[in-house]
Amino acid sequence: MTCCASIASSLPEPGPRRPGVDEVALASRDLGNGLRQITLSVPDMRCGACMALLESTLGKHPEVHMARANLTAKRVTIHWQAENGSPPDFAALIGKIGYTAVLPAEGRDQPDGEISALLRALAVAGFCSMNIMVLSVSVWAGADPATRQTLHLMSAALALPAVIYSGATFYRSAWRALAHGRANMDVPVSIGVLLSFGLSVYDTFAEGRQAYFEASTSLIFILLVGRTLDHLMRRRARSAAASLADMMPKGANVIRADGRIEYVPLSDIVSGTRTLIAAGDRIPADGTILSGLSELDRSLLTGESRWETVGPGGQVRAGDLNVGHPLTVEATAAPGDSTLAELHRMLETVEDGRSQYRILADRAARLYAPVIHGLSVLTFLSWFAVTQDIHLALTISISVLIIACPCALGLAVPMVQVVAARRLFTQGIVARDGSALERLAEIDTVVFDKTGTLTQYEPRLLTGNWTGPLEFSLAASLSRFSSHPMSRAIADYASRREWEALALDDVREIPGNGLEASFRGEVYRLGRAAWAASGDADDRTGAASTVVLTRQGEILASFVFGEKVRAGSAMAVQFLKSRGIAVVMLTGDVPEAALAVAREVGIDSVRAAALPKDKAEAIDALRSLGRKVMMIGDGINDAVALKAAHVSMAPASGSDIGRSAADFILLNGNMDGIKVALTTAGRAAVLIRQNFALAIVYNACSIPLALLGYANPLIAAIAMSTSSILVVANAMRLEIDRTPPEREMRRINKLAGVG
Repeated sequence: MTCCASIASSLPEPGPRRPGVDEVALASRDLGNGLRQITLSVPDMRCGACMALLESTLGKHPEVHMARANLTAKRVTIHWQAENGSPPDFAALIGKIGYTAVLPAEGRDQPDGEISALLRALAVAGFCSMNIMVLSVSVWAGADPATRQTLHLMSAALALPAVIYSGATFYRSAWRALAHGRANMDVPVSIGVLLSFGLSVYDTFAEGRQAYFEASTSLIFILLVGRTLDHLMRRRARSAAASLADMMPKGANVIRADGRIEYVPLSDIVSGTRTLIAAGDRIPADGTILSGLSELDRSLLTGESRWETVGPGGQVRAGDLNVGHPLTVEATAAPGDSTLAELHRMLETVEDGRSQYRILADRAARLYAPVIHGLSVLTFLSWFAVTQDIHLALTISISVLIIACPCALGLAVPMVQVVAARRLFTQGIVARDGSALERLAEIDTVVFDKTGTLTQYEPRLLTGNWTGPLEFSLAASLSRFSSHPMSRAIADYASRREWEALALDDVREIPGNGLEASFRGEVYRLGRAAWAASGDADDRTGAASTVVLTRQGEILASFVFGEKVRAGSAMAVQFLKSRGIAVVMLTGDVPEAALAVAREVGIDSVRAAALPKDKAEAIDALRSLGRKVMMIGDGINDAVALKAAHVSMAPASGSDIGRSAADFILLNGNMDGIKVALTTAGRAAVLIRQNFALAIVYNACSIPLALLGYANPLIAAIAMSTSSILVVANAMRLEIDRTPPEREMRRINKLAGVG
């Protein structure tokens, strides 16, 4: 059940250097009230027991206020009282329990070789176990003593690589647990494997009738299957905070006092620093524009695809993308104090969560190990006292250890998660976090983003008003000279109609305003009404979603744009409402646009003009009311809310950060996957509970039989394997289930307490 890091991590070998106290102090940030925070990467953290050990060890330090480990990101966040000046030597403290701690920047690119190591160990154990089973058939069939001896020797040779190489995963974990005065589930596993192998070797050379090499190897194999599946599901959940950090620039072009332009790292930028932002560059820090006229793509923070025109005196934020002309920007704050940096810190905070089922498994491990050890020792002492036969007493004691090994419990959750993930993938849904299936079955509120989620990114031409074909041909001809989304929408509309391509002169694009050209000696403009038309435009033509065509300032035509609602959005909202689930829209767009889309898809509750922090706070407010919230968003501006929610989804067309923050990704681009995901999650939740029940019933029935001496190590191994097969078979029911949707939904409603 646990997969703690190797004690070999304490040996001197190439790798990231542990940070000193001074480095930790420099990398930390002030939280106020005398508290500081540092986040350290712990590459060796591999399971819930690792998390618990790190948190408890750090939490015992008198200066530590809080320690929270994140298994997915393999890091630990520490809050400590900084009144005494220098921070404690956290790296050394973590090193004393067998882990290596580094600064996140040093540990970010460290390869994770655990999956390849697990697969190699699994392959060796599987090969050895299967071949030993083949040899054992002859022994069970009643081979003569000479043949039996030969087969036992061959089995011993085959078992040796599995016991030494494949079993090392458990030995290292068990050794470190014992070295630090505790026991985990790998302790009874290791003892059972080594004792059964040792007893089998003794019986082989003593020419005994029985040897139990298949027991030790099959035990290793089945436990490695569960551990590998669990690791594969965990690896899907990439850190959104790390993705955001990778996306940001590492430096900027700074304008020195003598006019020189020099590229410097972000750490050298302070308030008052002048930076040159070329077209295609992101703003490195919040600031004020000194010179230049351009357009900014602010979707990183707002989620809206509409570009915004900026000029001297305009305010910019870190993460804004310059899509027009060069700008000179004076930083008003250091990059670490920007809105984007705050977003990054919020992501790191909300990513520190755990699954209920994984916590249950870890608790079971901590309680299970001492109980099994006690039963095994008591069994040995009792049988030895009664029979005075140390061989018999040891055999029965080993049987108790093997039969009580939590193979079924170890497979209960990951097997269902893998089967559910496979079923979802066939329906166009990627489950990035297997534990989210449980949380998805519990939701009672769904919060939708608008732009890019309920709607498509690209604007579409809804209506237009022009006097004749010449005006439309002029607009279509002008639109070909720009890559602006609205120009592309006009060009796309024109491609489906008949129009005449006109020869235009002196075509130029004015960033943030539109296009200008000459035709037959007159000046035509296509763009914002306030720029293209003379005098004040009416409300309709002045709207952000409207562009006009003018001749010498006179409006000849107008074009009204809107967002295309994503396929299946209205049906998804209707389905959720039929389940008794509350539906809310939370968007950074203006209220008018938000209400229009909400009316089209059937959402009654709308909050517009919401920044990333506002979205996260809205999710927290719902959670404080006891709501189980699912957030569905696509952009970087949604990332914090996606992580803060009970469970989250994102369309595949969303940003990299949005997809990284989500638990589920909708590959097919429509909202129909919501119904499929909810149905599968409800069924998976039932099967996981059934698997736990099967594991408990198995132990309740089998352990007494082993205590009474009715099960030798071979029978114990068979019983253990049988329980694991039952758990796997029960999980496979999710793949072959053909329950009609109506009955399925009634079962899920009952599970969720709805209706």
